[in-house]
Amino acid sequence: MYRKYLTFLLSSALTSLFFCNCTSIKSTDADIDYAREISNTIMHKWPDSLSRLDGKSAGWSYDIGLYLEAISNVYARTGEHRYYDYIVKQIDRFILPNDSIRYYTRDSYNIDYVRNGKILLYLYEKTTDKKYQDAAKYVRQQLYTHPRTSEGGFWHKKVYPHQMWLDGLYMGQPFYAHYSKIFGETENFTDIARQFTLMEKHARDERTGLLHHAWDERREQKWADKQTGKSPHFWGRAMGWYGVALVDVLDYFPQDHADRKTLLDILNRYVEAVSKVQDPENGLWYQVLDKGGEKQNYPEASASSMFVYTMMKAVRLGYISAKYGAIAEKGYNGMIKEFIVKGDDGYYHLNGTVMVSGLGGTPYRDGSFAYYMSEPVIQDDPKGMGAFILAANEAQLRKDKNVAFSE
Repeated sequence: MYRKYLTFLLSSALTSLFFCNCTSIKSTDADIDYAREISNTIMHKWPDSLSRLDGKSAGWSYDIGLYLEAISNVYARTGEHRYYDYIVKQIDRFILPNDSIRYYTRDSYNIDYVRNGKILLYLYEKTTDKKYQDAAKYVRQQLYTHPRTSEGGFWHKKVYPHQMWLDGLYMGQPFYAHYSKIFGETENFTDIARQFTLMEKHARDERTGLLHHAWDERREQKWADKQTGKSPHFWGRAMGWYGVALVDVLDYFPQDHADRKTLLDILNRYVEAVSKVQDPENGLWYQVLDKGGEKQNYPEASASSMFVYTMMKAVRLGYISAKYGAIAEKGYNGMIKEFIVKGDDGYYHLNGTVMVSGLGGTPYRDGSFAYYMSEPVIQDDPKGMGAFILAANEAQLRKDKNVAFSE
């Protein structure tokens, strides 16, 4: 079903790209609030829901949770209530009277489905409305029985047994941490930190410091190295998910918890590795991170956005050295120049996002370089737009506070 949805989304995106007469942005215009502009584009394109060409909802899809959280950050900064109203409208259509959630099959044990629970928590904190609390508790139930590796790491999905993917850290842990803080489940924070340490332990490459896309505990998958269980390559967006998960989990992690330093140490190793594979000319990051010189490889929008967001937020909150602010600024300026265009429709659009990259499944995705180069790159992919808004909002926060990136 998910591949079918992606086919609809691809058709829609390609159609909009083909018919959109767009103008490239030549430089970062100091007067343009790009976080607000791309949020406006989302609200224009999907006024009721992220929808397929047949008019049906895309379902309880994690990319909705990503861009709604990004838009909530724009609302927090601007105070423009239309952004908040849009979030409420989007989420309310999923909440059913029996405290369950439309299009969410909990016992499929897909960690992606946990992601949107964080928006439920956001709305609960804003309103104290019990319907959001009950729906969030419904999502929380999945983590009680979600299958795990022998060391306690959440499987990515039931259909991908014994596997941890970088993507899964973003899908599950920010919600888990946010929920644990709100409802006083302080015992969970050791478990949350465990997910990051296990992923780094099993996926990190000692030479580059980068993390492989996934790890198979059983070494059963064709894509898994028979000695290490690692997938072959460093996929940009997977590394991006991991970084965003780290800086967002720290929002809720207790200051006095012993594992907080562990997460901060992981974050510092992470940004050091990511900075080393930034393109020195355009400031961007590639679909396969360590192969920027390969002819087929290309700068990718969602990964670049996630790295910029992670660094900017981590610098703002004092988690990492201020030197990474300049690295993030270069990346942000590169994104505006490379990916942002203005259409004849008067809206800004985001180019350069790979629609999907996965492992296993049917048809089988082998994790090879050729595979990562084969997936479609589209305009206005909701994952890319959400990630870009996160980054652009952080950039605007810095601008508003007159913080120099070169500090």
